[in-house]
Amino acid sequence: MSYIGNEPISAAFLTDTFSGTGSQTAFTMTVAPANTSSIIVAVTGVLQDPSTYSVSGTTLTFSTAPPSGTSNISVRYLGIPASGVTTTAYRTVTEFTATSGQTSFSVPSYTVGYIDVYRNGVMLGTADFTATTGTTVVLASGATTGDLIRTESFYVSSVLNAIPATAGAVAGSYLAGGAVTLTTQVTGILPVANGGTGLSAGGPAFSAYAASTLSTTNGTITNMPCDTESFDTNGCYNNTGSTVTLNGISTPAYAFAPNIAGYYQITAGVSYQTSSNSTSLYGMIYKNGSVSVRGNTVPSSSASTYPWATVSDLVYCNGTSDYIQFYATQQIGTVNTNNGASATYFKAAMVRSA
Repeated sequence: MSYIGNEPISAAFLTDTFSGTGSQTAFTMTVAPANTSSIIVAVTGVLQDPSTYSVSGTTLTFSTAPPSGTSNISVRYLGIPASGVTTTAYRTVTEFTATSGQTSFSVPSYTVGYIDVYRNGVMLGTADFTATTGTTVVLASGATTGDLIRTESFYVSSVLNAIPATAGAVAGSYLAGGAVTLTTQVTGILPVANGGTGLSAGGPAFSAYAASTLSTTNGTITNMPCDTESFDTNGCYNNTGSTVTLNGISTPAYAFAPNIAGYYQITAGVSYQTSSNSTSLYGMIYKNGSVSVRGNTVPSSSASTYPWATVSDLVYCNGTSDYIQFYATQQIGTVNTNNGASATYFKAAMVRSA
């Protein structure tokens, strides 16, 4: 058969079956129907009038015990009431028949200011009664015997804790423990310290340079003393000539020991005070005391400029013990290095988390 739209979905009605004993009148059903009209009851194939039975919760009670028989009682449910749903009454009505001169009436709990009072169908003004306790209504003048006093109280809901649709409405104190702190939106980037796995907006980075010249000798591999920091975001660079502990990591002289595991772009360079066009200049990146990569030599273009050696590498650091240093050597003779941020420098930045 063809349908316009989706094919209808059908399902069998839920049915309970019981066996009569000839004396048993009460039977326990699977679910609690809303009322007697919510089920169809048949005994030995004969439909029963709802007046011949009653329901209370899951108990079905017949006015007369059904006859004995195997599975001869059928209860078919015409829909099943929703379960697990909590409802709230938003209006509570209470009625009283007053005695002579009665002024005070005890009513269900109400919110002050959200209750109306009627006397014989006429709504009373606020001057005609007092309702300030939350449980009692007091008339300004006594009622007459037989007066119908009716109260209507109203449930008050609140959205006091709703978050306003304004910038900065969500503060860090409202975030669950361990949640990412919302600061500046950076598309596609999460801080590694908060669990991000892409590019890092919060990983360690530093830039340092040599503030003074250094005398070097032919063939000596020297740890370049970049002792002046331009910046050091996480305090991971040791700009001194001795071993210190940074972020719990033992860090040798002029070494970078990042405290977050990840991949780091390392860049370094050294310039020498010589007019020699020799290509015997080398920059070297060391990891944990061993050479990781050697850099290239850039000779001077003329006798009036200085040659320099530059080196770069992408290095993995474990965030707990790995450290990086910049070494250099020359095979020209006894030559001083140039100093300054553009002459002898050592830099690194995290580019991806572990």
